[in-house]
Amino acid sequence: MDYYETLGVPKDAKPEQIKEAFRRLAQKYHPDKPGGDAAKFKEINEAYQVLSDAQKRAQYDQYGSAFTEAQQKGGFSGFEGFRDWINWAEAMKEEQSRQKEEESSFNDFFDLGDIFSDFFGFGSSRGARQRSVQTNRDIILPLTLEFEEAALGTEKEISFSRFEPCSECQASGLAKGSKMKTCSYCQGQGQIRQNRSTIFGTFSQVSTCPECQGTGQMPEKKCPKCQGEGRIKNTSHTKVKIPAGVNDGGVIKFAGQGHFADNKKGTLYLRIKVKPHPIFQREGDDIYLTQEIPLTTAVLGGKIEVPTLEGKVFLKVPEGTNFGQEFILRGKGVPHLKGRGRGNEIVRLTIKIPKHLTKKQKQLFENLNL
Repeated sequence: MDYYETLGVPKDAKPEQIKEAFRRLAQKYHPDKPGGDAAKFKEINEAYQVLSDAQKRAQYDQYGSAFTEAQQKGGFSGFEGFRDWINWAEAMKEEQSRQKEEESSFNDFFDLGDIFSDFFGFGSSRGARQRSVQTNRDIILPLTLEFEEAALGTEKEISFSRFEPCSECQASGLAKGSKMKTCSYCQGQGQIRQNRSTIFGTFSQVSTCPECQGTGQMPEKKCPKCQGEGRIKNTSHTKVKIPAGVNDGGVIKFAGQGHFADNKKGTLYLRIKVKPHPIFQREGDDIYLTQEIPLTTAVLGGKIEVPTLEGKVFLKVPEGTNFGQEFILRGKGVPHLKGRGRGNEIVRLTIKIPKHLTKKQKQLFENLNL
C-alpha cells in the first residue's frame, strides 16, 4: 500500500496538506457514517499515522514497502487503535469548528469533550441532559447593504424562519390537563447504553435517549400544535437597526432574535455584504474620491463642487495644482463604529487635458512657454 496514494497527496506534501486530506477522507469513510467503509478507513488511519509522524515518514520514504510490511505485522491494535480513533476525532473537531454553520447537526457526534464519556460509558445522565439542550439556537443570515447604508447606518426589515415558543402550550410541550412522566425508554436516565462493535474492538457506548432527548421525562400527552416540542417554526418579520460604520464582512449581533430552544432564545447574526460605490472607495473609515478638474482651474485656481456621503460641498483649488494632488475633507468620511468622530474624505484631483485646440489656443499655450 502506498501511503501517499492512500491519502491522495504528493510525496512532497506539507504536514498541513496531509492533515487536511486525512480529515476529508476520514469523514467520508468512517464506518459509523452512512456509506462508510471500515477497511478503507483503517488504511487511511494507517497512512496518516505514518505520514503525520516526521520520524516514521522519513523511515517510510527510505525503506518503502519494507516499512509498510513492518507496520502491518504490528497492526493497529490496543492503544494504537484507540489513538487512531482519537486522531480522527480531533481532526473532526477542527472540521466542525471550520464548518460550524453547515454541520451543526454533527455537534454532539464530534464533541471531543464528551468522547471518553460516550465511548467508554463514563458519562452521567446529567451530562446527557446538558448535551441534549445544546441545540443550535443561533441564526446566521447574509444582509446586503448599499454603500451609504453601511457608512451612515440604516434600519432594515428582514424576514427569516425561526423556532418560536408554542403559544398553545406555553412552550411546555404538554397538552391541556397533561403532565410530565418518567421516560419509559431510558427509565428517567436521559441516556441509553449500547455495546458497539468497531474495527478497534467492542465498546460500551452511552448516547442521549432518542425519546426524551436526554431530559428523562416525557409528556403524558403531547401538545397537538407543536407535537410536544414546545416550539413551532414561524416566519419572523423583524426591523433591525444597522449602526453607522459597519464594513463589508462585518457581523452584527442581535441577542434574543435566534431560535427558541430549552426556554432560551438564541442570537441572530447578520453577516454584512456592502455593495461597491460607483465613485467612492473605502479604506477603514476614510473614503477616497477621484475628481477631474479643467486645466484652467488647475493653473489659475478656483472652487469646485465635490460630492460627499451627505451631499455636495465646495473645495478650494489653489493655483498651480498638480495632477494627482490630494485634498482632505476632514470629518466627511465614515463614522467610527466604536467611538466618536468620523473618518475623512480624501479627494484626488486629475486634470482634464484638452484634445482639440484651435490655432489661437495652441498659440496661447506656446506663448506661455510652460
